[in-house]
Amino acid sequence: MLRSIRAASRCEAVKALAATQSTTSARARRHHPSQISLVPKLQHACFSSGARAFSPVKGRSYATAAEAVDLRAPPSPIDSFLQGGAANYVDEMYLAWKANPKDVHVSWQTYFRNMEDPTVPSTQAFRPPPGLMSSRYTEDAPVISVAETSDAVNYLKAQNIVRAFQEYGHTKAKINPLEDVGNSTIHPHPDLPSSSNLSKYGFTTADLDREIPLGPDLFPHLASTAKTMPLRDIIATCEKLYCGSFGVEYHHISDPAKRDWIRQRVETYHASTPSPAEKQRILDTLIWATSLERFLAIKFPNEKRFGLDGAEGLAPGLAALIDRCADVHGVRDIVIGSCHRGRMNVMSTVYGKDFETLFRQFAGTEKFDTEGGQTGDVKYHFGMEGERTTAGGGVVGVEMLPNPSHLEAVDPVAQGKAKAVQEIKGDVNQSQLMFMALHGDAAFSGQGPVYETLNLSGLKGYEVGGTVRLMVNNQIGFTTDSPDSRSTPYCSDLAKYIEAPIFHVNADDPEAVVFLCKLAADWRAEFRSDIVIDVNCYRRFGHNEIDQASFTQPEMYKRIAEQPAVLEKYIEKLVGEGTMQAEVVEEQKRWVWEQLEEKLARSKLPVEDLKTGDKLTSELSSTSTAVSEAALSTIAEAITSVPEGFNLHRNLQRILAAKKQAFDAGTVDWSTAEALAFGSLVLEGKPVRISGQDVERGTFSQRHSVLHDQTTHAKYTPLNHLQDPQPARYTAVNSPLSEFGVLGFDYGYSLAARDSLVMWEAQFGDFANNAQVVIDQFIASGEAKWLLKSGLVMSLPHGYDGQGPEHSSARLGRFLELGSEDPRAWPEDLERARRECNERIVYMTTPANLFHALRRQVYSPHKKRKLILQDFLGDTAC
Repeated sequence: MLRSIRAASRCEAVKALAATQSTTSARARRHHPSQISLVPKLQHACFSSGARAFSPVKGRSYATAAEAVDLRAPPSPIDSFLQGGAANYVDEMYLAWKANPKDVHVSWQTYFRNMEDPTVPSTQAFRPPPGLMSSRYTEDAPVISVAETSDAVNYLKAQNIVRAFQEYGHTKAKINPLEDVGNSTIHPHPDLPSSSNLSKYGFTTADLDREIPLGPDLFPHLASTAKTMPLRDIIATCEKLYCGSFGVEYHHISDPAKRDWIRQRVETYHASTPSPAEKQRILDTLIWATSLERFLAIKFPNEKRFGLDGAEGLAPGLAALIDRCADVHGVRDIVIGSCHRGRMNVMSTVYGKDFETLFRQFAGTEKFDTEGGQTGDVKYHFGMEGERTTAGGGVVGVEMLPNPSHLEAVDPVAQGKAKAVQEIKGDVNQSQLMFMALHGDAAFSGQGPVYETLNLSGLKGYEVGGTVRLMVNNQIGFTTDSPDSRSTPYCSDLAKYIEAPIFHVNADDPEAVVFLCKLAADWRAEFRSDIVIDVNCYRRFGHNEIDQASFTQPEMYKRIAEQPAVLEKYIEKLVGEGTMQAEVVEEQKRWVWEQLEEKLARSKLPVEDLKTGDKLTSELSSTSTAVSEAALSTIAEAITSVPEGFNLHRNLQRILAAKKQAFDAGTVDWSTAEALAFGSLVLEGKPVRISGQDVERGTFSQRHSVLHDQTTHAKYTPLNHLQDPQPARYTAVNSPLSEFGVLGFDYGYSLAARDSLVMWEAQFGDFANNAQVVIDQFIASGEAKWLLKSGLVMSLPHGYDGQGPEHSSARLGRFLELGSEDPRAWPEDLERARRECNERIVYMTTPANLFHALRRQVYSPHKKRKLILQDFLGDTAC
């Protein structure tokens, strides 16, 4: 960072600064082993200064000096603070000094000024104030007044108090609406300041009324209204900001700008309370959400609904999130993947689904296209498409994807669809469509697709410009308590590995939920990265409305039975502060109930039978996959040549020359047939996307669709240089080592990219069973259950080539069993079998078969999933 650092073999204890700049105990490090204090204990500093390498903030360097270290030399003053663990802290001080030198202490001013002065020796850049270090460090220090020194020491000590709250305040935050019922994994951190441990920070109770100056690391966003603050008020302010009804974890984020962005908004949260109009909107949504659950419980008492009871505070948060994204940040469409809890409620009360359809689903009268092969599904698996009218009067499209009971399986599918819509609509900045995910607490920490999908969040070809993730944290997984369902304090801890900020909030404080949801919308717009809101709530009626949860959680459900609903608590708050009148609220509740009664009555009126629109046409007679010889020649020329000056690997030069020679002789192998199919589609304006492990080159070194310059490392994709301008693009994306997440993503992508060829390729076909849930619940049955039309191609290379049982069969029998929908239609009604099958399975004998099979997949009038099984090592030619 600010200087090259060399390790020395001795450790000099710098006790005074260590006491004021480090409070991280061994116990604290065990509690959060992944988090290191920005200013670690200097008793453990074992560094000595080296040559000047001044590269603040960007291009941080901790290079080791090449010259030998004189172990007999006295320690340098900078050894006391300039260490790798202090880099973020020094960054903040330097940026503050650059903005306004007076915002940092005089010792920092002197240090940074000397570091930028090439005439000052590096060993003399730092001048610590007297009293902070032993005499050996202060021989050349300028004289500083005792009062100034005292202010500096107190500032540093108070700074550590604030940092402790910023880092650990969330462990004391009042985020549990049930308080503690004995199943919590979160307990106040031992280093949180209190009147009983002030000595840990160098203070006593006698110092509580001492005035402390504010500065860049001590409430800088409050410094405009006050220059100093009593220590007592500093602690109280920290308690209010960081230990209220929400807590924040952000110190795992490495970017100082992002940390400061969060700190600024958290520290100014109480400065702006919701307006009366916003409070009215929160109340309106709470009344609709709560009334709907109570209405359904009365009208359909024996139906499961996985209701929002106990988590009603989520509804106004979702509404505020969508409205903020649309009205402030220009989002036009939102794609959602959601857990079961509360989904049926918010689909109608927030997302725009009509209540009549909802009530027909509960009554069992909703129509299915049985003639078209639809089997239907339980009501809480279905998705929806609708429109929401925002608080600002705009309209935003909302789509929630269907999902099975396989928890979190929908995550990559929904993200894939969001990515496809962004690309189809030309949303280059990813600002017009947002992906939002709702997770369950036990599933988020327990299910593998969560990790696989999080890993896609920053990868080219898969990222969607940031996902807003909300945890519906019931504090329990069916009957399993949190301590038995995860090995981390929070269910959201997994998200730390992608450096997403994490907010924990009490669902019974709807204003706090709304504030954080609006903050999440702003974060995504600013940084285009993920953010997590852990909404702590409870299930009022157990796993579902028929479940008896007190069998296994008696204490929790005794507390829940005594817990008033958030609606009643919020009404009491608004009436108490004079914002609303009780009579007006009661009238509003009656009106909502009357509206639900009317919508239930309308749901009983006759409706037309559902038709999918598929017609009994002859597919073979209406689909031509022929291509002109001129087009094939154009493609062949492009895929066997490179631009002038491109340094191609010498072996590839030979391979491309052989391909060119074979094509001119009228012979085409498997990889050339595939490339010709891809290229012909691109020339016809049909985009092609192929995704999977190593697909750019091909596992068997057969594809080479992306070429690498051996000197400049530049990449060249021949299929994107067929003509100028190019009607469509060819995209090959090397995926991470993931089958479940990537196949789910590509399936979701194919749901939107109906006019494209979308192909997922397994490294070996046998590895596809890592994604068996996606194959079974989405690819094979998604159309029959939910009418999801997909033309995804699964390429499963296999062959008995002596590579062992995990690289041979691709398990063709499983796919054959999954493919047939109604065996009685074969062979008497071939067209019906072709139209209603779950997937089409192709085993080719010549490369010409592959060429036409790929092209047919785009032009077929009936979109079906296609499985291509082939041996890429074979030498069949055509």
